Amino acid sequence: MTNIKPVFADILYHPFTVDIALMLLVLIVLLFFSAMISGSEVAFFSMTPQRKQKLIDNNTPKSKLVIKLINNPEKLLATILIANNTVNVGIVILSSYITSSLVDFSDEQLMGFIFQVIVVTFLILLFGEIIPKVYATRYPEIFTGIMAYPVNFLNKLFSPLSFFLIRSTSLVNKRITKKSQISIDELSQALDITSQSKELKDDEKMLKGIVKFGRIDVKEIMKSRIDTIAVDINTGYKKLISIIVESGFSRIPVYEKSFDHVKGVLYIKDLLSHLDKEDNFDWGKLIRPPYFVPESKKIDDLLEEFQTKKIHLAIVIDEYGGTSGIITLEDILEEIVGEINDEFDVADTGYTFIQENEYLFEAKISLNDFNKVVHVENDFFDKVRGDADTLAGLILEIKGNIPQKNDVIIYKQFEFTVKAADIRRIKQVYVKIKQDQKNEKK
Repeated sequence: MTNIKPVFADILYHPFTVDIALMLLVLIVLLFFSAMISGSEVAFFSMTPQRKQKLIDNNTPKSKLVIKLINNPEKLLATILIANNTVNVGIVILSSYITSSLVDFSDEQLMGFIFQVIVVTFLILLFGEIIPKVYATRYPEIFTGIMAYPVNFLNKLFSPLSFFLIRSTSLVNKRITKKSQISIDELSQALDITSQSKELKDDEKMLKGIVKFGRIDVKEIMKSRIDTIAVDINTGYKKLISIIVESGFSRIPVYEKSFDHVKGVLYIKDLLSHLDKEDNFDWGKLIRPPYFVPESKKIDDLLEEFQTKKIHLAIVIDEYGGTSGIITLEDILEEIVGEINDEFDVADTGYTFIQENEYLFEAKISLNDFNKVVHVENDFFDKVRGDADTLAGLILEIKGNIPQKNDVIIYKQFEFTVKAADIRRIKQVYVKIKQDQKNEKK
């Protein structure tokens, strides 16, 4: 009968002595030090501006010391790393000594490797890294308060080493070419990956608006001339006041004979001291010089110009010098934060939600806003949009002529039904998104 040899048969055991007990106690102390130092790294570097301000307001010696350490993050991190690695090396050496003093693994080297490497690594990770860092993340103020003086002592003790480490790191950083910027497309892809639901949260919408901000032309978000409220410079004063009251706008373009000949912009506040004037009042002298911008201008550049020139409205002109419409500071900001309505505005989204994947749109809604509502990228219709900037223009480009009421136009997963139109233009469009095709596009 074959004898089965026990796994631990060749392992020799030595007696447990006082020296080994002392070494074991030192090992536990070192493991505790490792935990406290590891927790300090997370605690100090997770202090938010609000928590820092709270420490400054406390104005205690300990809080001042914490702020002092945080204000020199490179030296603080170097000190913590040096101390933590020193302690962990000590744990490994000491654990190896204790193990070899208690057990002879010379005939069972695999078991010796498992115990001395895997078990010790597990203990360091669990008790020296994971547990203290979880606690420090939840209670950074408590942890920094406990470790402020010990870390400050270590900061002074390891100062020469940390100085050498910082200088070495800076030399390496200078020699390594690092990519410090990522492209707009990479940012867009990152946002698409992190978006888990169809209905984006407000902060996700804002981030998407910021990412796409520099790629949007004035033409995409301007108010077209057909929807712009403007007045002829020869309009009587009483009629002017009536137009102002009815429109509710604070700035109105002023033209002579034709909107293609804009003379300036009237600021309503400039009329406040003239409200009692007669109908023949020469209000034209109050208009301010117009600011013209081309349709192709990027809105991030225009925002910077608005800020520099301290203006809120620009006249948009086409390639032939004719007036295309106007664009305001509010139009630009809405590309980031969404629709802005003050207490005097009547919310006008340009569409009505009927049910999931079904909407009734005003045909004049900008294609940019339409894309946001139906959750597609701005380049989704690029192959068929031509020069169209509105939903009506898109339908005209797809169909090739002016559609009649109840005409149906299909493009990919979108089914457009004209609900209101006249011989000159489309007014309302019913849009249905076919769910199966929509999923395929994703």
